[in-house]
Amino acid sequence: MPRQDPPLTDILVSADCWPDDAGYEETIVRAIEAAAEAAADPASSGAEIAVMLTDDAGIQTLNRDWRGFDKPTNVLSFPAAEQPAADDDDAPRMLGDIAIAYETTRREAETEHKPFEHHLSHLAVHGFLHLIGYDHETDDEAEEMEGLERTILAQLGIPDPYASSDEVG
Repeated sequence: MPRQDPPLTDILVSADCWPDDAGYEETIVRAIEAAAEAAADPASSGAEIAVMLTDDAGIQTLNRDWRGFDKPTNVLSFPAAEQPAADDDDAPRMLGDIAIAYETTRREAETEHKPFEHHLSHLAVHGFLHLIGYDHETDDEAEEMEGLERTILAQLGIPDPYASSDEVG
């Protein structure tokens, strides 16, 4: 199998609640690159992804406007529409957008007794997998997606995010 180029990940911090210089951008890029390598999806090779780091209010608006759920959530993914063939073959293909809410992510990490960076990595991986077509609408889809998430996170040294707190440590 030919080597894939990692996706180009552009990160936009759109909410002041994300602490400055906390290494979140590196955490997200590392997680997405690991996910792209493990999934080996040719469409993601060299593609571009936009990640918006927002707050609960921002993600609630997106969730309401795009999914019809008027509540905050941890992560949302918006796969890009099919793009016509570009005149410039060197231009990266837009894979889609991921939005991650700080407060919900922080609260879930604390409730689940996980390091914030581990939960953030999981959400970045989860969001990326949605961009390349994975879903969890059925039990079989959820099992496949969660299995891949476990594999990717283990490669990053992150424990199984689906293990109960009784099973961990």
